[in-house]
Amino acid sequence: MGLSRRLFTKEFKLAAVRRLEEGVPIGEVARGLEVNPNVL
Repeated sequence: MGLSRRLFTKEFKLAAVRRLEEGVPIGEVARGLEVNPNVL
């Protein structure tokens, strides 16, 4: 069985970008959003 891809809303993506622009480390943002840092 294949894994299904997660779909992220525009709001989810914008929130992630905002946190990164605020200087929050990528690892911390990724953990908080429960995604792999490579996704960011």
